[in-house]
Amino acid sequence: MKRVGLYAKRSNPAAIVVAREVTAWLQGRGVEVFLDERLAADMGDYQGYPAGSIPAMVHLIVVLGGDGTLISVARKVGDLRTPILGVNLGSLGFLTEIPLAELYPVLEKVIEGEFEVTNRLMLEAVVRRDGQEVGRYRVLNDVVINKGAIARIIDMEVTVDGDYLTTFKADGLIISTPTGSTAYNLAAGGPIIYPGLHCLVISPICPHMLTNRPIIVSDESTIRVEVKFQDEDVVFTADGQVGMPLHGGDVVEIRKSRSSTLLIKSPSKDFFEVLRTKLHWGAR
Repeated sequence: MKRVGLYAKRSNPAAIVVAREVTAWLQGRGVEVFLDERLAADMGDYQGYPAGSIPAMVHLIVVLGGDGTLISVARKVGDLRTPILGVNLGSLGFLTEIPLAELYPVLEKVIEGEFEVTNRLMLEAVVRRDGQEVGRYRVLNDVVINKGAIARIIDMEVTVDGDYLTTFKADGLIISTPTGSTAYNLAAGGPIIYPGLHCLVISPICPHMLTNRPIIVSDESTIRVEVKFQDEDVVFTADGQVGMPLHGGDVVEIRKSRSSTLLIKSPSKDFFEVLRTKLHWGAR
């Protein structure tokens, strides 16, 4: 690993300090470091590169911050499958598994090629209006259709591989990957899905029918959602970070992406330990 890309949560002052230290540590071992140009400006007299160009230039990406920062970087990596090492600067993250105290011992092994990865599936979401594509998004966590603050209940007609599932009457709908199952899906009452499983979960948000419950489908499925409303404030979001307003009659199509995200596994923590730590399972 002789070329490493570095991203950080720039709103966290500690991340800037750690980024300088990591850069110096890597350069001291003969590793070339490629900094996000905005991060480089925050760090001072460093050369930076456009954030979207770095994944194609490096063998490894290090992300300093939290899960949200890692998710935004994963979308930039796209089809390149550049492995990502997520370092959490606060509490342990679901995706940023490496705490700061373990950063350098883990990084030492990673740059020598001693690491394992988990392959996290991504989604491709397309928004169509009057039959024309008006938006396309690559997604690691989830796709959400949600009403605005004063909008009424949304009717959302859902099909899976062309078969009619139901018309959800709810405040919104979440289509989540296993990776995203511990995010908004979990808060909405959806199941936790082990990251290696090949499935998606469809979870209604505050459904206005007691019989509506989350449903798990194959990750080979194509999910089609037609939103049926007039003059309402309804929004589509991808990973809670990017999106667009929807119009009545818009169709959102979701399927597995050809892209996937390679996350470097913590050598000291497994998925279940992360769950116990984050969700306080077994605590009294």
